[in-house]
Amino acid sequence: MRDTTAPRAGELRIDAPHRDLLDQVLDKWSLSILNELCERPCRFNELRRAIPAVTQKSLAATLRRLERNGIVERRVVATRPVAVEYRITPLGKALRGPVDTLLKWADAHLPQIENARKAFDAAED
Repeated sequence: MRDTTAPRAGELRIDAPHRDLLDQVLDKWSLSILNELCERPCRFNELRRAIPAVTQKSLAATLRRLERNGIVERRVVATRPVAVEYRITPLGKALRGPVDTLLKWADAHLPQIENARKAFDAAED
């Protein structure tokens, strides 16, 4: 009898820890923040200006989540006044490739997805 708890070769299994991690690092604001931090380290208000739709509360919560997961690093800069800077970690940089691959897939298939959405919405009416 085959062990059904182990994934077959080439099969992906998304269990609770994976789902939790993906929810925390690939949400709407995380992707925008990571996009900015891949370019250069930023202070909190620089991120707010770069992502104007994000609220202060959402930005702070997302940065904390990314920091907790080791994707972003928070550094205190010894300036007057003291400043805090956020930068992407090597672990966060390693996330860039898979995210770029997912975005390329979305670009390639967006027309099909839009057609499927239209067909679905039309059937709902």
